Amino acid sequence: MSDQKEVVIYSTPTCHFCVMAKAFFDENNIEYTNYDVQEDPAKRQEMIDKSGQMGVPVIFVGDEMIVGFDEARIRELLGL
Repeated sequence: MSDQKEVVIYSTPTCHFCVMAKAFFDENNIEYTNYDVQEDPAKRQEMIDKSGQMGVPVIFVGDEMIVGFDEARIRELLGL
């Protein structure tokens, strides 16, 4: 899976869907970068600038943005 797209998730520790998304990545051996927007104001602002909204999770698979945990869309983008 060396051609895997970069996966980034903007999340908070208390967000149920964020926890589900990270568990999904872990179960499928998907490497991802997690930004805790509760603790990191700069990343929170970056997420708002990119997505136009405050809700988490905001997930990027390559250049594709997914708002919320859309497992089917993530599987499609990652070719799972």
